[in-house]
Amino acid sequence: MSTVNPDEVAKEQLTAFVERIERLEEEKKGISDDIKEVYAEAKGNGFDVKVLRKVISLRKQDADERAEQEAILDLYLQALGMPTA
Repeated sequence: MSTVNPDEVAKEQLTAFVERIERLEEEKKGISDDIKEVYAEAKGNGFDVKVLRKVISLRKQDADERAEQEAILDLYLQALGMPTA
């Protein structure tokens, strides 16, 4: 029966985790670069990137969350004496 050094197993596991994370970080950077290119392309076609980012953000929310945020925004705008939609 052979014995396994616990420190060596932990080192191998740690190395594997670190290498996986590094690969994923590199993939994330690549995807981030791709997203920037799409926004640049949209801007080049006349779309407002700031508004496009807001649309993306709103699509991630469910209807109730979006309605709650809009209600709070309206409340804050009214409190500041600003016109609401």
